[in-house]
Amino acid sequence: MNLHPFSRRRWLRTAQAAVLACASFAALAQNDATPARILVGFPAGGSFDAVARLLAEKMRVELKRPVLVDNKPGAGGRIAVDLLKAAPRDGSVIMLGPDALVALYPFTLRKINYDPVKDLVPVGTVSEFPFTFIAGSDPAVKTLGEYVAWAKKNPTKTNYGIPARGAPHHFFGILLGQTVGVKMEDVPYQGSAPMLVGLIGGQISAGIDVLGSPLEQHRAGKLRILAVSSERRVPQLPEVPTFAELGYSGITGMGFNALYAPPGTPKEVVLTWSHALVKALSAPDVREQLLNMGVLPVGKGPEELAARGAEAAARWEPVIKASGFVAD
Repeated sequence: MNLHPFSRRRWLRTAQAAVLACASFAALAQNDATPARILVGFPAGGSFDAVARLLAEKMRVELKRPVLVDNKPGAGGRIAVDLLKAAPRDGSVIMLGPDALVALYPFTLRKINYDPVKDLVPVGTVSEFPFTFIAGSDPAVKTLGEYVAWAKKNPTKTNYGIPARGAPHHFFGILLGQTVGVKMEDVPYQGSAPMLVGLIGGQISAGIDVLGSPLEQHRAGKLRILAVSSERRVPQLPEVPTFAELGYSGITGMGFNALYAPPGTPKEVVLTWSHALVKALSAPDVREQLLNMGVLPVGKGPEELAARGAEAAARWEPVIKASGFVAD
């Protein structure tokens, strides 16, 4: 068979790709007894750790190999990114990461240790979660409309607590203040728990947090979630309206967490993990446990995650730049 030089080159490239794909599958098969690892850039016992362990338990069945959670906390998940970049491309290591890696850090940090497009290969979206606007003991308002009316009469007292500066909570607060026409001062805390304590004690007038954090205090009547940032009401709190319902359509958006593979991972390996993720999240018990954690299960593949990340970056870049905030 005589091939034109261009056809021969194309055939060789195709053959090489096929060999690499076979090698990838062979590597996965040979390593069946070797545990795969899910890197988590946050401490054991936290929400990210809980989600990772839930996935690991289910995905090991589909992958036919043990799956372990490897906590590497620090720098908001960026230490885990360093380890992911240096990890083998054979499917033995992936990472569960927050949306901030692609949507916030590129704009809030002067310098980051990775390229959010090249170094984080999308595997699939695990879950998403809305942000909540929470009232405490002072002012004792029961609706967002009542809080806005109070804020306009008391602009010097209007503030909002957040678990940390530079997190999505921070920028949702900026967006809310701009939308209602009242400049709101952010009050950063060292995490959600002390922020909620300050809210209950009346040290701050409001708080912004992910759904899972204030859920139990809301149900117990210690706090009041006045609105959620999702497009539709969430199943955990069907009585709480969305911002859009209340006339603030610009305050809509979800945070998310997702699985990423090391740069250069073959597509076939990525799809193997993605399939296992979708399978795990289709299990009713997994979905129920995630809902109890205050998140909404997603279970989508690489293309959806890539589009979601790009959309989140496009949404937050102008807000962050207009705020002038720089984390370091």
